Amino acid sequence: MIEFSHKKNMLMECEYHYTLQDVKEPVLYRDMFSYGEVPKCTFNQRLTPLNPPDDIWITDTTFRDGQQSRAPYTVEQIVTLYKMMSKLGGPKGKIRQCEFFLYGDIDKKAVDSCRALGLRYPEITGWIRAKKEDFLLAKEMGMQECGILVSCSDYHIFKKLKLTRAQAMDKYLGIVKDALAAGIHPRCHLEDITRADFYGFVVPFATQLSALMHESGHPIKLRACDTMGYGVCYPGASMPRSVPGIIYGLNVYGGFPSELIEWHGHNDFYKAVSNSASAWLYGASAVNCSLLGIGERTGNTPLEAMVFEYASLRGTLDGMDTTVIRDIADYYEKDIGYHIWERMPFVGRDFNVTRAGIHADGILKDEEIYNIFDTGKLLKSPPTVAVSNTSGLAGIAVWLSTHLFHGQSIAKDDPRVAQLKDWVDRQYAGGRTTAIGPEELVAACRSLHILQEDDTK
Repeated sequence: MIEFSHKKNMLMECEYHYTLQDVKEPVLYRDMFSYGEVPKCTFNQRLTPLNPPDDIWITDTTFRDGQQSRAPYTVEQIVTLYKMMSKLGGPKGKIRQCEFFLYGDIDKKAVDSCRALGLRYPEITGWIRAKKEDFLLAKEMGMQECGILVSCSDYHIFKKLKLTRAQAMDKYLGIVKDALAAGIHPRCHLEDITRADFYGFVVPFATQLSALMHESGHPIKLRACDTMGYGVCYPGASMPRSVPGIIYGLNVYGGFPSELIEWHGHNDFYKAVSNSASAWLYGASAVNCSLLGIGERTGNTPLEAMVFEYASLRGTLDGMDTTVIRDIADYYEKDIGYHIWERMPFVGRDFNVTRAGIHADGILKDEEIYNIFDTGKLLKSPPTVAVSNTSGLAGIAVWLSTHLFHGQSIAKDDPRVAQLKDWVDRQYAGGRTTAIGPEELVAACRSLHILQEDDTK
């Protein structure tokens, strides 16, 4: 059978239909995942076509997956972060949804408090266990959409759940039907999809869900969960690790439109951001993230990273307010007490700090030479330098301009620069090996009369 695709303007084959392969023994891809060795990335050189959706967006799991790796947030903290997230996402709701636990009193109060703000975005969704009583709880709390765990690899089906594939599929379909009967739009979390038999279980299951969705008239979402971070975005990579292959398969063979496909990545192999961007490029409308990437083990895809990926791919921020990212980072450190790695992109205190004198000289002449973009404008974090024995006159001039004289340009031949450099050189001549902190430099400037008491007020 062939059909004309109005999106691609081509005649497309549509005869592919995959049925469940109810194997007796689990398929664990031992050649790829031998456990005693680093997982292997294999290739079949089958190239998946780029297929970016008309609209793409970000969803958030800070208050769900993000709470599985740290102390629970207080209600006040959740409300504050939620408001910041809404401002960051902008009026178009580029941060479209935010998921919450629904079990404890704090969870319920947080949901109610965030709802009371009356913000359109992010939409509040839930995450529940696959139990009837949980559906009723979600319904009582007025949830329209909830995430449901449907583990899809044989590692989980055989080893954790002790089921066959047929039994697992029957169980999952029953759970989804119960959700629909309770008036809940289910979001099926396809756990461990990058170790699953994609055409033997995932696609047949997706096909059944697609049929159920059309029969019920209610949307069902698929969240492709790269639970262990095994996904790769390399062209021609083979399944089940291929992110392009997974998204293409759910869309073309599973029958799910882009707006109902979401990618949820983990960062175990440093691929969370690139895999999430690839999910967008190959047909998923949504990528699921958490603030600062906080999540299980190495964490989720950092939400702030995907804000900039969005702008890079679409050529616009579409109303997102990136200056809020600095506010979020400051709130985590000052109010929540969470330590952010100093060099973490976009949010670390030193992400755009240089220590090399030659780089500082470039910044002094034109900050664009050594700064990724106008970080002062977009992130309220202008580039600066750390002072050490390699900073030179230029580095000290930049430090004085940025930290003490509120952006007033200080030339490297200014006598105050030479005066402070002499002091710095004496520190290292005496055996010092570490960079000099801002508080020390301020104290030195006072002792050298470079800085008067009122100058820092």
